[in-house]
Amino acid sequence: MTMNAEKIKTQQIYTLIVQVGRKEDDGLPADATGAALMCFASGVDEAEAVRETVALLKQADLAPLDVTGHGTREEREAAGEEIDETEAMLMARALDENAVVVAQVTPFFDEKGS
Repeated sequence: MTMNAEKIKTQQIYTLIVQVGRKEDDGLPADATGAALMCFASGVDEAEAVRETVALLKQADLAPLDVTGHGTREEREAAGEEIDETEAMLMARALDENAVVVAQVTPFFDEKGS
């Protein structure tokens, strides 16, 4: 008997930048207009990682507006990016826990006086 040569899809970690708007009780600074979140999300493909991340952020009372995918660790390293130890640990955690890890939150503020 021969096995079908289908690839078994495995979980990978994707780096996503999610822009969020404001929503009541979102936990962002009161004077922020929104934020960018760098997330590490597991998925069998980037589309699944994006869906899971958006769903999780909505459950956390955030308002996702846009998601930009930056690929897997391997893709980022192949493009010349360096992954530091902290980032690697967070990626490993996301994979081990089959989870979304928000690694960084950068609030946006209106420029005053413009």
